[in-house]
Amino acid sequence: MGRWLPIRLLTWDVKDTLLRLRHPVGEEYAAKARAHGLEVEAATLGQAFRQAYRTQSHSFPNYGLSQGLTSRRWWLDVVLQTFYLAGVRDAQAVAPIADQLYEDFSKPCTWQVLEGAAATLRGCRKRGLRLAVVSNFDRRLEDILTGLGLREHFDFVLTSEAAGWPKPDPRIFHEALRLAQVEPAGAAHIGDSYLCDYKGAQGVGMHSFLVFGPEPLDSAVKCSVPQERLLPSLSHLLPALDRLEGSALEL
Repeated sequence: MGRWLPIRLLTWDVKDTLLRLRHPVGEEYAAKARAHGLEVEAATLGQAFRQAYRTQSHSFPNYGLSQGLTSRRWWLDVVLQTFYLAGVRDAQAVAPIADQLYEDFSKPCTWQVLEGAAATLRGCRKRGLRLAVVSNFDRRLEDILTGLGLREHFDFVLTSEAAGWPKPDPRIFHEALRLAQVEPAGAAHIGDSYLCDYKGAQGVGMHSFLVFGPEPLDSAVKCSVPQERLLPSLSHLLPALDRLEGSALEL
């Protein structure tokens, strides 16, 4: 094992770690469709969205940037395909809905800060830790974080769109470490995805913590992540960092 370095940098996932949508995607899509004279069940749209998103992510990873798409075009196509799968085959009728949804999801009011997030970020800053975002998000993230009062906590925000690589690609983590001028052993990543966040950061030599919510944790994941690296909520992070530092001093 490499030499111990004190933690100097914390990198953060955003969606479902610091923020979440105020309303489920299906409800947002259904409400906007209704405003444009289309009646589609929210549950149907929610299921269709999950399918469209998976297909689009597989066919055009990281917003299709390497295939000539923009992130905006990528999302508009997801909306069009969602409505198509939900039974709305008139692309012309859906186009203005897609435009409006893209704008709505750009607005801070569509999102909410998760409980304990702001207090935890403040606590980390008080300890002198540097904070940065490493997120599979697009260019809209800076304005969303600013509007919700969180941007001020971060030295920089690195999205997969800006970096050119999505988590768990090691290059996005290496780019964050380069920007911060911190060695991997002196950094830790916090996120809710076992693959993208926990394993991705661990793969480049960073420490990592996995945030999980009220839903039961997958048994395979639970068995493979040490208890002290599991965070039932963000309020558990600072005590977990204390334990990490304490165990290192005992070595």
